[in-house]
Amino acid sequence: MSILINNDTRLLVQGITGKEGLFHTEQMLNYKTNIVAGVTPGKGGDWVLNGKIPVFDSVQTAVEVTGANVSVIFVPAPFVSDAIFEAADANLPLVVCITEGVPIQDMMRVRQYLSGRQTKLIGPNGPGLITPGESKVGIIPGEIAIPGSFGVVSRSGTLTYEVINSLKQNGMGVSTCVGIGGDPVKGLGFVEILELFEADAHTDAVILIGEIGGNDEEMAAEYISTRLTKPVVAFVAGQSAPKGRRMGHAGALIEGEFGNALKKIEALQTAGVKIARSPEEIPGLLAL
Repeated sequence: MSILINNDTRLLVQGITGKEGLFHTEQMLNYKTNIVAGVTPGKGGDWVLNGKIPVFDSVQTAVEVTGANVSVIFVPAPFVSDAIFEAADANLPLVVCITEGVPIQDMMRVRQYLSGRQTKLIGPNGPGLITPGESKVGIIPGEIAIPGSFGVVSRSGTLTYEVINSLKQNGMGVSTCVGIGGDPVKGLGFVEILELFEADAHTDAVILIGEIGGNDEEMAAEYISTRLTKPVVAFVAGQSAPKGRRMGHAGALIEGEFGNALKKIEALQTAGVKIARSPEEIPGLLAL
């Protein structure tokens, strides 16, 4: 069992003919992800990867012809908002945006556009998601995760890889791993993913990977304390980060006490979450 993607996922790649899009399309295809189409305006009628995947001029046409139900976006940052609008207009249930550097103003327009629509957005500036043994959408290395019953949700790409690889080394598997991205304005956050894990009968516990900046972790703590019935282990990066300095990306910024890692840890502990001092401690805490 899984959330958001599985064996029934029919993936469409927006920006498939670009360098990044083509490279990661091949990686996803090698993982046996069912990629049914690509979209690059002006390249309709072409085929990529030795004729394995057809390219269309528009998302709407690709969906009508192939039945695609998920899109992953690799287009350059200035064109991301239009790509998301196009996917939403085609009524795709899920859109995953990998692109980094998307302007905050663009994402504010995207959030407003998606309000009230059925399309769910993951990202931007995230690694995507993977349901081990079934499907991967994005750039998470497929070989570092095995199937299992632990759900993972993370704001950090690199730490995501470290954690799921550590789980594998300890014989622990993942139901679904979701990288929500670290930008201050994005699609689904911790709370929405926790809701999905709560409803998934095959996810027994959840690993939450947070970092400085914003209030996603505090909102997650409130949800965990009142609604979540499954145990949670968390790691929050950036405990030594200086105030007022952006660390890594636009979402990782401490302003006074706002966004402070210790405050986030305190909120999560109060909600009953086990806190790991390092990613390597997470498997041991799950085993307790």
